Amino acid sequence: MVATFTIALVRLGHLVQQVFGDVGRDQDLTPQQAQLLCLLVGGPVGMTELTRTLHLEKSSLTGLVDRAEKRGLVARTRDSRDRRAWLVELTPEGERVGALAHDGVEARLEALTGELPVEHRELLASAIDGILAEYASTTGRPRPQPDRTPATPT
Repeated sequence: MVATFTIALVRLGHLVQQVFGDVGRDQDLTPQQAQLLCLLVGGPVGMTELTRTLHLEKSSLTGLVDRAEKRGLVARTRDSRDRRAWLVELTPEGERVGALAHDGVEARLEALTGELPVEHRELLASAIDGILAEYASTTGRPRPQPDRTPATPT
């Protein structure tokens, strides 16, 4: 049973990545660019937080942000609390594309889970929250936050 559960989690992770890829293609974005824009929909995020959330090395994140900046989707600004740190925020074009990407990911995931009974969805959400909490407590890292926008009711 444990192996089946673990395999199911891995497959679910791959499916979510595939959804980001599909939605990204619709917006002429890479999957990582789609993830970046979705993270920024809720407001500016620091480079350090982005490296943790996207699981990228600093140099890889810098390249990702550079490419998004060249496309006019994001801008870097100094963090007013720490002048050594940078925040990444959406430009007006980035807000437009980011909203389309965010809504597209949300709609596709909703379509994939929409037939599940409400109690199964709530149980699954609770189990995932428990996994994220365990991850945070055992690693000392903050809980992964894929999206900073308010949760939509399920």
